[in-house]
Amino acid sequence: MNRLNDFFQSKYAEGKEQIHSCPELIACIGELGFLPLLDSGIAGFSAEAMMAEECQFVQFDDGSWEWPLWQWKGSAVREGGCVYGKFFAGKAGFVSLDWWPDLCNWRRSQHPAPEADTIEDVILQTLREEGSMITRELRAACGFTGPKMRSKFDGYVTRLQMACRIVTEDFVYPTDKHGREYGFGWSLLTTPERLHGPAACQCERTPEESFQRMTHHLRHLLPEAAERQIARLVK
Repeated sequence: MNRLNDFFQSKYAEGKEQIHSCPELIACIGELGFLPLLDSGIAGFSAEAMMAEECQFVQFDDGSWEWPLWQWKGSAVREGGCVYGKFFAGKAGFVSLDWWPDLCNWRRSQHPAPEADTIEDVILQTLREEGSMITRELRAACGFTGPKMRSKFDGYVTRLQMACRIVTEDFVYPTDKHGREYGFGWSLLTTPERLHGPAACQCERTPEESFQRMTHHLRHLLPEAAERQIARLVK
């Protein structure tokens, strides 16, 4: 058992010590390199599964709720040296900046830059011009304002995130008349080049070498996971 697998099994596997604070979440992302936010299909391998019992989602009688993980994810993105977006089979999660160049290298080789004047190209160009936008503003700016346009637009954005061309910079929350934030908030989208600089998206390895490196890392980290489960995380 290698160091990373030992770290995961001893601290974060089911029934072991779990995450109690945002600094511990940030440390976990840094150690593991890849961390889905919610269910990944691999038992115990998600931020949600690693939360201590007192940090689980709770809904109160008045309809309000408390979910530390949801609140911490913004701090992790801002301060934790990681990238956040829908990177794992269209589901959200974290990638450390140490591993981001490899993921970016592989995914972009599989999903080349959109051709000029396609919808995905318009989305990217709009973000590059504006810097960052919440999803609904970006959707309106790209002309997706008609009925049933929301889910269609979200599909394009998800594909661009899977291709490592769009990431979440932060989260924006509406406020009530007392200035208090509420709700689940909106993702503030941007490009990884703007957020972390062009160098963070460059890798000295070939795409295939990056793929093999990530796969090898996850196999050792999660020895009980099936090959198809590992492939689903990386591809």
